[in-house]
Amino acid sequence: MATHGGRLNQAARDWGIPLEQWLDLSTGINPRPWPVPELPVEVWQRLPEDDDGLPALARRWAGAPASAGCLPVAGTQAAIQALPRLRRPGRIGVPEPAYVEHAEGWRAAGHEVVPFSAFPSDEALAGLDALVWINPNNPTGETVTANRLLASHKRLVAHGGWLVVDEAFIDAEPAQTLVPETGREGLVVYRSLGKFFGLAGLRAGLVFGPGALCDQLGDMLGPWSVSHPARYLMQRALADTGWQKAAAERLRADSDRLAGMLRAAGLAPQGGTPLFMYCPHDNARRVADALAEQAVLVRVFESPPALRFGLPGPEAEWQHLENALAAMPGSQGGYR
Repeated sequence: MATHGGRLNQAARDWGIPLEQWLDLSTGINPRPWPVPELPVEVWQRLPEDDDGLPALARRWAGAPASAGCLPVAGTQAAIQALPRLRRPGRIGVPEPAYVEHAEGWRAAGHEVVPFSAFPSDEALAGLDALVWINPNNPTGETVTANRLLASHKRLVAHGGWLVVDEAFIDAEPAQTLVPETGREGLVVYRSLGKFFGLAGLRAGLVFGPGALCDQLGDMLGPWSVSHPARYLMQRALADTGWQKAAAERLRADSDRLAGMLRAAGLAPQGGTPLFMYCPHDNARRVADALAEQAVLVRVFESPPALRFGLPGPEAEWQHLENALAAMPGSQGGYR
């Protein structure tokens, strides 16, 4: 299995530091989540029902047309693994570096995975059966404009191809979302409630795309694939536009603060989103280990070597990070 951020129990064992002393910045999840209310007892007692109004609410929230399908899923990971099985094996373009589960999902379904370090040219698109793109990218934060993505979709769909866009990190700055275009054939968009809403443990996501394809995906995932508590909370979180606006403003301010703190430590970010900063560094592993010695867990990448920092939450966590950065050996982050 691929490794991911958030393995805090393992870090506590590896470094011999009690779990409660750690600052986990390895996931890019909003550290100040949407406030979860108490759930009515019947939410636990009754099976979930597809006609609860969640898809219609999700369409309005994301700006999807009435012609688009909308399928709630148990985290976008469920769709990432299942969708490739709805297409016969072909050549699938994916970004690199990127969230590795996309490549793994298509490869496991028998497809040939073609990595791209930059957005593919028109000539490259002609040789693909589908393109999967992450916008903004995880972990680099790179964003591709909606117009450029739509132009690639036009080329792909002309020969029966698909464009699949993972927008898990777009919610704080959604200007480039493709959800309003998902009535088109061959266009699929994933959205997540785990990152911006800070509800990763809920396992809640959405798939927007052609209605027939969403129906096929739903049949593959089976009945009751999203729990009743998850559906109940998804509706209330998506409807809370006041919280969403305030959260987006706070995340932008906090990401600016994080970028400044990292620059002061000699770890200048080269990309990011309001939820994380991406810092290429020749000695990324050694920097990550030095931070772990101070009970700060960050995501480290080997190829190319880089670090990804999520946001601290309360002020004590910001101070924890600042102290850990200051304690690293050498001047301004060291390891040059």
